[in-house]
Amino acid sequence: MSQLSRLISILTLLKSKRILTATELANKFDVSIRTIYRDIRKLEESGVPVITLEGRGYTLMDGYSVAPVQFTEKEANALITAQHLVNQTQDSSFVENFEEALVKIKSVFKSSVLEKSELLSNKIHVFDTQREQIASNALSEIQLAITNFYYTEINYRKANDTNISFRKIEPCAIYSTNNKWILIAWCHLRNDYRAFRIDRIQHFKILSETFEDRKFNLQTYFASCPYDEKQAQSELGCSK
Repeated sequence: MSQLSRLISILTLLKSKRILTATELANKFDVSIRTIYRDIRKLEESGVPVITLEGRGYTLMDGYSVAPVQFTEKEANALITAQHLVNQTQDSSFVENFEEALVKIKSVFKSSVLEKSELLSNKIHVFDTQREQIASNALSEIQLAITNFYYTEINYRKANDTNISFRKIEPCAIYSTNNKWILIAWCHLRNDYRAFRIDRIQHFKILSETFEDRKFNLQTYFASCPYDEKQAQSELGCSK
């Protein structure tokens, strides 16, 4: 890769991620850390407002805009394919937000790439033989609760149970299995981590009150609570 191509790629990465270290960039482009230092100086000399956070890495000044990125046909096809997969989640909030994001992304496609991506879209179909007629409209809000550490109140109905329970939770993470999104949260009713199928949340309310980060880690959670797909599908991980 030429230096110019690498500089453009580094700029794109800095714009798309909050902070990047010199080591991460060196590994990404298979160059030395010293080369990355030179690249960063080159960007600064060309007027790009790169901010060095001592001991943390590099970021861009807030508000700095980068010229629209040009997508290759393969990259555009990957996004179109992802669109079809997203549509299988049966969460209307997630589908709607992805569609809106994709419209913005497609606005920078070259006309030839856009035409071919639309052609491909009509030639893709995703079968789901286990599809349930249960939809949700909470995923996008729950994602905000996770990243902003908002307490959330939910009314929840377990599988094969007509009773609805009220829970105050601290949303921690989500995962997907069989096109169903599972929320892992600290449950104040059980005083422990519990898993909730998002499409079984009858009602939810994101509170303005925030909770302290418990440093939850999905890998640690799965290690301590072995993942069982059938159990997760019927009622979620190791929740009780």
